Amino acid sequence: MPPRKVQSKKAPVPPGAQAPERGDAPRPKRPRAKKTVAILSRKRSLYSTRRLVEAIKARGHRALVFDTLRCCLLLARGKPRMTYRGAEVKGVDVVIPRIGASITAYGLAVVNHFEMMDVPVLNPPTAIARSRDKLRALQFLARAGLDMPRTVMAHDRGNVRKLVQEVGGLPVIIKLIKGTQGVGVMIAHTLPEVQTILDTFWDLGQEIVLQEFVAESEGRDVRALVVGDTVVGAMRRKAKKGEFRSNIHRGGEGRAITLPPAYVEAAVKAARIIGLEVAGVDMLEGREGPRLMEINSSPGFEGLEGATGQDIAGHIVEHALVYAGTRGSALVARAGRAS
Repeated sequence: MPPRKVQSKKAPVPPGAQAPERGDAPRPKRPRAKKTVAILSRKRSLYSTRRLVEAIKARGHRALVFDTLRCCLLLARGKPRMTYRGAEVKGVDVVIPRIGASITAYGLAVVNHFEMMDVPVLNPPTAIARSRDKLRALQFLARAGLDMPRTVMAHDRGNVRKLVQEVGGLPVIIKLIKGTQGVGVMIAHTLPEVQTILDTFWDLGQEIVLQEFVAESEGRDVRALVVGDTVVGAMRRKAKKGEFRSNIHRGGEGRAITLPPAYVEAAVKAARIIGLEVAGVDMLEGREGPRLMEINSSPGFEGLEGATGQDIAGHIVEHALVYAGTRGSALVARAGRAS
């Protein structure tokens, strides 16, 4: 049986428009407007910064890298301004902040200043600040009903035994509120150890939390990188021998995994609750499912790109470009209502 000839339907011609002649060449697509994407980073040579620059250029856009500490914030009556190395900062369409923990205070001021200049910022200053305070972040996540290791913060030196009981007994994890990359995270196996560590940090004016030791995790955790409402990559990290911290910076090894739906849902929900567009979400694999451990607003992704082969930088840049359009429209609408 000969094949049936399928007749193609002609597209309707709008009233007043001339139908194209047969053989006319199709009109070329309108090129996407070139945008300027700024990255706040102390060093252009850092892996994550370098990869973001590559991803921006690969998509035909302009990349600028601003050393956060060289941004000068100008305040006077009227619209806020910013200079960088003496030159006025203008024409930036969206900012991707990579704010290190050591410069959080000034970094937040710079991010906030960009927002005051009506420049969309991927991760607003309030969300970055919330994520940097481990206890504050856990307070938000706990209120939203997400599971996590039992956690206690206190200043009661005379009741350490009771504090340890509250988190399930020994051993216990002790964390600095504003530590990063595994720095300031310790494990104590005896009450005298706990007392000594707490006294030392309290005497130094440091805020700490005690946290339940989740034995079934066996020195492993899961890192999921959330961009928008999607997990764009995930890996299981395993601590090196003799170490309980699984951070890649502490010598841990990462292997790509496909996250079960419950873990994807928990990671995306955690990022939404904290208010982050880009987030690294660390979870322990508990007997009953994911247990939220930490959320990072400037996650490194060298290990994740290496483990998964995913273009994480590309996902972040694509989302930044979309975010610039939606946030830019909202800012224009808001300005119109105010005038």
